[in-house]
Order: sequence, then C-alpha cells, then structure tokens
Amino acid sequence: MNRSIVVSRYATALVKYAIESGHGAVICSEAEALEKALFGVPDLRRMMRAADDVVSAFDKKKLLQSALGNKVSPELSRFLTLLNRNGRMAYVEDILRDFVDMYRRSVGIRKAHLVTVNEPSERLLQRLKDLVKQKTGDDVVIEVEVDPSIVGGFVFDIDTYMMDASVKRQLDLIREQFIENNRRII
Repeated sequence: MNRSIVVSRYATALVKYAIESGHGAVICSEAEALEKALFGVPDLRRMMRAADDVVSAFDKKKLLQSALGNKVSPELSRFLTLLNRNGRMAYVEDILRDFVDMYRRSVGIRKAHLVTVNEPSERLLQRLKDLVKQKTGDDVVIEVEVDPSIVGGFVFDIDTYMMDASVKRQLDLIREQFIENNRRII
C-alpha cells in the first residue's frame, strides 16, 4: 500500500480517537514530543524504520515510551500497540506529524513560526496571536526561533503565508538590484 495512504489513514483514525476520547490535547502534546525526539535522535528514527526482525515491534514501542519518560497516556499507548500489531511502526514519525496537523486544524489551532534576532516579548507574541485570531478566527501556536543571521527584523510564517521583514532579506534585495543595475551599464 502507498506510504501516504497508510500515513493518512492512521493519522485520521488517531484524530477521531483523540476527539472521541476527549484527550486530544494530551495526545497531541505527546505526539509533538515524540516527533521532536524522532527528529532530534537520528538513531531512534532509524530503529523505527528498521525491519521487525532487526528491532522487534515490542522494543520499538518501548523505545518510544522511554522517549516520553515512560509517561504515556493510555490512548497513545493503545495507538502504538495498534501500529505494532499491524506492522506500521516504520510510519510512526509521518503519522504523528500528520496527526498533529490534522488535530490542530480540527480544533481551530494554527501553527506559526517566528524568527527573530532576540527573544520576542510576550506583548509581541500576544499581538501576533490577536492579529491571526482577528483575521482567521483561529487560535495560533507560535514556535519561536532566535537567529542572529537575519541581522534585524523578523520572519513570520503561518500556513502558506510568509512575511519576511528581516534586514538580511532587505540587504539581499538591494544587492540583487545593484547587480542588475550594473549589468545594464556593462
């Protein structure tokens, strides 16, 4: 079966289960933590993708539970057992990523990314959240990244919209214009 179909079906099933159980927020936060662990530890990701005869399905589940400090909700534990039983642990990273996106959309939460030179103030973050709420009607979770290479300003993206108001971008535009103008002279 096509990988994307498998991922979509399991993620959709987990969203429905999370909403029906009333523990969606807990499952979502655990799924995000597992997603970060899988992204941050390449060996863990490789073990999840390994064949079951190399790393048993039971061991894969135990590894994921230990990544959460062995504090896993019963709902997520049942889901991981389902993935084990059906031989789908190799898809766990993609399933969790799709689940988080689907769950957030289903409860009216958007995810945004803000890049700044310094840690932004709570006032700025609240103003951005209020602006998104006013424009879309949805709440927003803002992931903040501090990156001194942008020199100043900020980069804010949400869904398919990106606003790059960084000094680095402005300098790049000036450089491109300068190069283009000098080509005409020569």
